[in-house]
Amino acid sequence: MDPVHAIAARLKLERESRGWPLSDLAKRSGVSKAMISKIERGEASPTATVLGRLSGAFGLPLSVLLALAEQGEERLLPQPDQPVWTDPETGYTRRAISPRHAPLELVEVTLPPGVRVPYPAAAFAFQHQQIWVISGELEFSEGGVLHRLTEGDCLMLGAPADCVFFNASAQPARYLVALMRR
Repeated sequence: MDPVHAIAARLKLERESRGWPLSDLAKRSGVSKAMISKIERGEASPTATVLGRLSGAFGLPLSVLLALAEQGEERLLPQPDQPVWTDPETGYTRRAISPRHAPLELVEVTLPPGVRVPYPAAAFAFQHQQIWVISGELEFSEGGVLHRLTEGDCLMLGAPADCVFFNASAQPARYLVALMRR
């Protein structure tokens, strides 16, 4: 795909993934709806200034927006290709489900019995998160608040705070974490 059409596709994907009509992006960026429409259709090549305004509206540095456009649209990540990381100390596993650089990131976690995983508030500063328990039980401490989650429960995290994921049960806890950039 040529650069003009790659940028066009990425801009449209970023806008649509946020559920924004053209008018919302125009208002947020200061770029006219007509110009955004022309760019998304590949009929106009945006200037650096226009790209800067659009990337700012998305909350992305221009370099990141361009890098995403250059990568193409890897929209499918087959299960065998989803990277899995296992903590050698605890057996905690993390499987990245989402295609690279998707605006919404899905991560499947399996937390063995008795395992506690702490995270500082800084780990949550640039993203919104929700935790959905697929199976088992999970204790999640968010700052001074303890949430006891069981199968099917979904928790939307609040403001960034030091957090701890803990499986106090005798069975593995399996949960999905959905993350979106702030």
